[in-house]
Amino acid sequence: MYTKEFEIRWSDVDANRHLRNSAYIDYMSHTRMAFMMEAGMNQKSLAKHNLGPVAFYEHMYYFREFFPGQPVYVSLQLKGLSEDGMYFEFLHNFYDKDGRNCARCEMMGGWIDLMSRKLSGLPKEFYEQFDALEKTDDFRILTKENTRKYSQRPKDITTTIV
Repeated sequence: MYTKEFEIRWSDVDANRHLRNSAYIDYMSHTRMAFMMEAGMNQKSLAKHNLGPVAFYEHMYYFREFFPGQPVYVSLQLKGLSEDGMYFEFLHNFYDKDGRNCARCEMMGGWIDLMSRKLSGLPKEFYEQFDALEKTDDFRILTKENTRKYSQRPKDITTTIV
């Protein structure tokens, strides 16, 4: 399983003196980017294909606290992938030094063409790297419908400020 280790920095701690929620997001992003760079999907190769990743959502679940002076281990598994690689879903687990699962996040995203600003599939060599990542037990082939929590957008609200 792909895993990164992090040291909790002073700037990663909130007023409750434990790992702040946005630090979890930072650690997950760094884990994903490290995987991509090791797989040859660095800034230069993504620019060659005019691609950029976008997050659709990140659902966090917290079980135990992390405090400064403790290492944090963040795993990365593939929970879903569309047939063309346009959509992806990751599972991140956060472990302490004793291997206890302290938090979990389900993240879904996609790829956009940076010129057209529209969703785009992955080139074959990138798709193969993603598909080779360890998969969760409930891995699924994603479709556009899987990316939408609601079947229609919420209605716009027009307000007048008096």
